[in-house]
Formats: sequence, C-alpha cells, structure tokens
Amino acid sequence: MNQTLGPLSGLRIVEVSSFVAAPLCGLTLSQLGAEVIRIDPIGGASDYKRWPVTDNGESIYWTGLNKGKRSLSVDMRAERGQELIRQLVTAPGPGGGILVTNAGGRTWMGHDSLAQLRSDVITLEVLGRRDGSPGVDYTVNAALGFPQITGPADYAGVVNHALPAWDVACGLYAALSITAAVRQRDSTGHGTQITLPLEDVALATAGTLGYLTEVQVNGRSRESGGNAVYGTYGIDFVSNDNDRFMIVALTTRHFRDLASVTGTAAAVDAVEAALGADFSTEADRYRHREVLTALFSHWFREHSAAEITAALDQSSVLFERYRSFEEVVKSGELENNPMFSALDQPRIGSYLAAANPASFDGTHLSTGPASEVGGDSVAVLTDILGTTADHASTLIADGVVGVPAN
Repeated sequence: MNQTLGPLSGLRIVEVSSFVAAPLCGLTLSQLGAEVIRIDPIGGASDYKRWPVTDNGESIYWTGLNKGKRSLSVDMRAERGQELIRQLVTAPGPGGGILVTNAGGRTWMGHDSLAQLRSDVITLEVLGRRDGSPGVDYTVNAALGFPQITGPADYAGVVNHALPAWDVACGLYAALSITAAVRQRDSTGHGTQITLPLEDVALATAGTLGYLTEVQVNGRSRESGGNAVYGTYGIDFVSNDNDRFMIVALTTRHFRDLASVTGTAAAVDAVEAALGADFSTEADRYRHREVLTALFSHWFREHSAAEITAALDQSSVLFERYRSFEEVVKSGELENNPMFSALDQPRIGSYLAAANPASFDGTHLSTGPASEVGGDSVAVLTDILGTTADHASTLIADGVVGVPAN
C-alpha cells in the first residue's frame, strides 16, 4: 500500500496492538516501505472508536495511526484464531517472522513459543512497566516527576502534558529496535526477543537529559520554571493586542539583539553592572531572568503582534507566535509542506495527511489510507497462508475470522 518503494520494502511485520506506542511503531515501519498487518479482535480493539471522532463516530485517532496497514480481524480467544496468528508471524520468507505487540502475557504468542515454529523470529513486546504490570503514558509520567515542574511556577499542583511524549518516544524506539534486529538477523541468521517498557523509555529520556542525573550529582531536583527555558533565557511575552510570543535567546548575539529591539540595551547593561552579573553567559541570563523579563515586557505590551513580528524578523532572536491547531491548518502551511499530501480516508473524509518527516533523496515516504478492521482478512490469509476461498468462508462463518459488516 506504500506509494513509494521504501528502504524497508520486503519486510513483513505482524502487529497485534492498540493505542499509541505499538501502532506508531507499525505506522513508521509502513511509511518506510514494510508491509504491516495489524491484527485486531473481531469488531476492533478498545482503541477502534477512540476520540477524536467524526460526527458519525468514526475514529480520526485510529485511522491516523493505522494508515497503510493491512487489517486482519481474528477471534484471539479461540485456538483456531491463535493458530492463524502464529502461522502468519512465522510464515516463511526472508522478510517475515516479525511481531510487534503490546498485548503481552499470552504464552501462545510469546517469543519462545513462536521460535519453535521459526528459529529466527523477531518479537518486540511493548510493556507498561518493566515488571510487566500495566502502565500508560500518563501514569508513567506521573511517577517520573515531570508534572511537578510543568505549569505556572507559582502553582502548587501538578500539570500533565497534553502530548503523550513517552508513547511517541516508545513507538519510535520500537521501530528503531525492529530495524536493528533485522540488520542483526541478516548478518547472523539469529532472531531476537525485544522487550520495551514504556516506563524505561521515560526513565532513559529523563536520565539522558539530566533530570535524574542532577539529583544524583547535585542532591536536588530541578525547580518549576513555568514557561521559562531552563538554563538559558527564554520566556513568553504578550502583545498589546493579546497575542503571545515565545522568545528564546540562546546565544549572546540573540540576547543582545533582543535588548536592541526592545530598546533596553542601556538598562540591561546597568542591571548587569548593578548585579555583578555577566549576561554573556546563559547561566546569568537564566538566574536573573525575572528582572530581564520585567525590562523587556514593557516593549512587548506597547506593540502589536504584527509590529513585534516585523521587528524580530530583522534580528537573530529566536521567536514564534503561539498558535492554535486551527490557526496552523488555516494558515496554508500544510499545503506548502511537501510532507503533506491529499489522502482520501474512507469513513473519515479527504484531508492532508503527513508522511514520514524524514525525506529520502528529497522524497517523503507515505502510505495509503487505513483499512477498516477486518477489511483485508481474506486477502491476507490468501496471500500469506494460501488459504482457499472455501476455507476462508468457513473461518468467517465459524466466527474465527472477521470481515466488515455490509
């Protein structure tokens, strides 16, 4: 279903999944050229109708994460259904033998069980927590510490982020892990059992970015800074027509240009001398951010968004006006970005859909639309397992395999 032959063409991934991380893994691999077969229970998994939905109740969320995949619907509680899945995962061929799932705890679908049928099988299981207990993005995030430093600096409560960051990172780690395991199999002939806990993705990221390390080394946690950018100068300002801008001055040049644009260079120099600070350093710009923000805010409050944009465009200052999703769509930006192309998604409508954000030799690799649950059931069984039309009809009649209702 890929519109452009991608670098992973020839791979076949069986995906038994739901929600974000595992489906995003499959979507990413599909965009890169792999054949991805998503298997759902008959009628769809628990995410099949997840919000946002259209006025008719069709899930925009589900179709977005499952573009380009073939859909097979199976009764996973029935032994015959389980055996079909095992056969699909372990079907012969150099590009097959790959399973991605977040539906753990099923011995019949475990790595050891599948390896008895295909010794070089690659399995990746997304877990919530590393001990196998349940966990989702928001519970993992709550246990990590980010909600305590998110939101207004003077707010005593906790603030969840709107973006499921750990799900997204986990899905991309999963796709990378699959490609690495395939590379290893090509070199050695050996399969791989991969486990990827969402909890560990979050912990690894927090550790790499220093959130956990500074506690171990310095003995204290990072404070809540509101919209301030930690360790440098960056904060939001409001114009006189109530638009809001994010301003970031990472370098000395950025900072001096900001002072120049706002007409505060002399005042900034005086504050620097009075405080004994050195505003050529990020550390001092961050330490004294409140007094600097007070100086700059007056200029922003006296100018309109258009005037602010025009002035900052002539400087090196990093800035952007805050926009809503609606403003982004109405701006024409999607039409002018080659990553987006028109997609006619059955049950949803026509819209501009994103391809893979990386371009390969100038091309963004994309997929076709998402199938309806069970929409490819017969074709998948026929193409991969050689199932006859009569046998497929029997499986459907017996409730082992599902197809869309007429």
